[in-house]
Amino acid sequence: MNPFSSPPCLLPGFEPQAEGGCDLRIKRVYDEPMLADGFRVLVDRLWPRGITRERAALDCWEPELAPSPGLRRWFAHQARRFDEFRRRYLAELAGRGVELDELRERATRQRVTLLYAAKDPEINHAVVLADAIRARGRATRK
Repeated sequence: MNPFSSPPCLLPGFEPQAEGGCDLRIKRVYDEPMLADGFRVLVDRLWPRGITRERAALDCWEPELAPSPGLRRWFAHQARRFDEFRRRYLAELAGRGVELDELRERATRQRVTLLYAAKDPEINHAVVLADAIRARGRATRK
């Protein structure tokens, strides 16, 4: 177990977020690991440049949850393509229900932080992935 991963008992006042019933966050892998990150999951297909495994302080790496190489190259982090990227990426994630449900279920028990390497905190695949995980929680409650 990663020394930065914290079980729910180490998070004082832990209460799952109301939306989706889970505590799910996103964070750049280059930012300093913190105990409050909880379960740290790298969701990039490629290992981030300049980061050692020790510095990443991961609990797991889920490269299959990242966009396909072709979609990633097409998107190229261009803001004008983000809406279409979101649509295409969600279509790719439709085949990853088991993995999404596992992360959502874990996030109901402890904080889960999805780690990504992109520079833009609002226009990246982790934003879409977090939304997809939360949406699965809303869909199962209906």
